[in-house]
Amino acid sequence: MAAARTLRQGSKLGGILALAMFTWKLRFVLLYDSEGSSHSTKNMTTILIWQWPFNKPMDLSGDVCLDLYNIKNCSLTDDRSMFIHSEVVIFHHMEMDSTGYQMPTGHRPSQQMWVWANLESPSNAKGLWKWKNTFNWTLTYREDSDIFVPYGKMVPNLTMPLNDTEKTGLVSWVISNHQETQDRVTFYKEFSSYLKVDVYGKASRKPLCSSCLLPTMSKYLFYLALENSIHKDYITEKLWRNALLSGAVPIVLGPTRENYERFIPSDSFSHISDFPSTKHLAEFIRKLTPQRYKKFFQWRQKYGVKVYTDWRERFCMICHKYPSLPKKKVYTDLEGWFRRERGEQS
Repeated sequence: MAAARTLRQGSKLGGILALAMFTWKLRFVLLYDSEGSSHSTKNMTTILIWQWPFNKPMDLSGDVCLDLYNIKNCSLTDDRSMFIHSEVVIFHHMEMDSTGYQMPTGHRPSQQMWVWANLESPSNAKGLWKWKNTFNWTLTYREDSDIFVPYGKMVPNLTMPLNDTEKTGLVSWVISNHQETQDRVTFYKEFSSYLKVDVYGKASRKPLCSSCLLPTMSKYLFYLALENSIHKDYITEKLWRNALLSGAVPIVLGPTRENYERFIPSDSFSHISDFPSTKHLAEFIRKLTPQRYKKFFQWRQKYGVKVYTDWRERFCMICHKYPSLPKKKVYTDLEGWFRRERGEQS
């Protein structure tokens, strides 16, 4: 009986010890998971898109920044209830000038950063004077922005398919917004008096579907990459997509040649300032030899073209820059900054 009693007591004591050990292990696991989760959340940068550019929402399901662009610890949301939990709130300028637009109200977290996003030039950005002492960072095509988001870029060692499309046309141009006061319209009128230019787009009543543009432009030797206004770094898809990506040589009207050369090789394009007159440019094209024309494409031996089209990618880029950006910066005069150094006209 004594032996049985001892065994029962030993069994009970073993059970208590086993339960204590299990509880300790469980606490350790929960604590580890809690700390791990807390650590992960701490490193995550949440970006609230206050209103989608051009009121066109995009899919944010899954880990967009990581899955699509390999940017870690970056969460995009358009849920305004996440305002107080967001490290960054981004505002797209075009909607801010519309009737009925409302900025956030109520308490703004002290460490929260507000970003002004705009890819239009100063000539096409209205109401800038309203936003003094509002934004901490800028996201624009300007290289001196806090988050620099160009329309495109040259990428070393990026393979591009060889464009073997037969060139059946000489010069093309796509234009939707035609205004007589624009420098590009003045240039076109004079240039087309010397050389035939095939014009597409809404303004010419020859619109192209999005999938038709590149195949159509690839049939031409040259493309008129003429910007609607002339400002520092304002080099748009007219150069990157319509010309370089399609395989046509760009003839550019925009900021200075030196400005273009910050982003593309000097022998990959013709700038209208390279010639004493529009007539000389036309004569250069008319007399161009196949050997000389090929030199425009030497850059393809080293580079490929990446075109930025997805606003989600642009917003994810904020996370990449977030750790190094100043956290106490404020644009006291946003208009003054954006209109400064407008660029020299060619």
